[in-house]
Amino acid sequence: MSAPTVSRPDAGLARVYPAHARPLWRRVLLTREVAMIALLVVVYEYSMNNVGNFDGPLTLYYLFLDTAPILLIALPMTLVIITGEIDLSVASVVGLSSVLVGVLHQDAGLSIPVAGAIAILVGAVCGAFNGFLVAYVGLPSLAVTIGTLALYRGIAVGILGTTAKTDFPEKWTDLAKKRIWEDHPYPTILIPFLVLLVAFALLLHFSPFGRGVFEIGLNDEAAHFTGVNVELTKLWLFVLAGAVSAFAGIYYTLRFGSARGDNATGLELQVIAAVLLGGVSIFGGRGALHGVIAGVLLIGVLASAMRLENQTVNLINIVIGVLLVLSVISTSFLSWASGLATRGRGLGPLRRRSSAADHK
Repeated sequence: MSAPTVSRPDAGLARVYPAHARPLWRRVLLTREVAMIALLVVVYEYSMNNVGNFDGPLTLYYLFLDTAPILLIALPMTLVIITGEIDLSVASVVGLSSVLVGVLHQDAGLSIPVAGAIAILVGAVCGAFNGFLVAYVGLPSLAVTIGTLALYRGIAVGILGTTAKTDFPEKWTDLAKKRIWEDHPYPTILIPFLVLLVAFALLLHFSPFGRGVFEIGLNDEAAHFTGVNVELTKLWLFVLAGAVSAFAGIYYTLRFGSARGDNATGLELQVIAAVLLGGVSIFGGRGALHGVIAGVLLIGVLASAMRLENQTVNLINIVIGVLLVLSVISTSFLSWASGLATRGRGLGPLRRRSSAADHK
């Protein structure tokens, strides 16, 4: 007796798989990071041609001086947010390191390099405390860093009170504002920034550690089962955020020649806005450093141009806030549209073939 045959409902239909890879040019050019760079170029060119004094020789120089702390802190913040966490205490670490440099130099008699090294070490310890509570205790990073934001700022203000340390060696304050080359608009602070940028780019985009960072952001439990040490990775990222923030605090102190407990108040919001504007997903798992740098510079260009047009700080914040909201909305919309298009491409041929078979 012959074996019974089982008819398959999809017999005679070709299997159709949605395309899971796009052409290289689309993957390189059609990204939020490239869009942000293009927007930066457009806004900069518009400001050069339409805003009075924006094309002056000092504009670009002060743009880099003003955005340098944000550029520095945005590097580790990018990695932290890609893992799905956040660090709101970075500006308080800036203030604390500023106070430590002033006190250690003027009251304890230490040199600026030694005082700065101690301040960076303290910043790393502050980051390690954040990382321990988030990674090993399991507390939400938003709650932890809101608490340490107040804690570190309170310690900084408690050390100096309402006073300020202003007597710093002229060679160090001049170095913070010095140009790399005379008659060029590039301050010396760009040298350590570029060194850190290369280091963080290699770490995030070209190392197993960086791949683990993305895996944690996509699914930390799955990352754990693939061999990623989730807890240790998060701990190190918070340590880096604290250390780099402390370095930014040293620059902040020397650039303005003043160590105060309230230095850089509110800076953390500018950093997070720039990182999200640069294409990093607040939900984790996605982001690139070149988009973040473009986001920081875009905010800096907008702020500089609007100040030259005598616009208030409140209006500048409104414009930056609207851009940030639009960037977050666009991410969700593009993800929804991409998913809808992918489902349509995958099911369309099957539906057409099924309809043809039904009419036979």
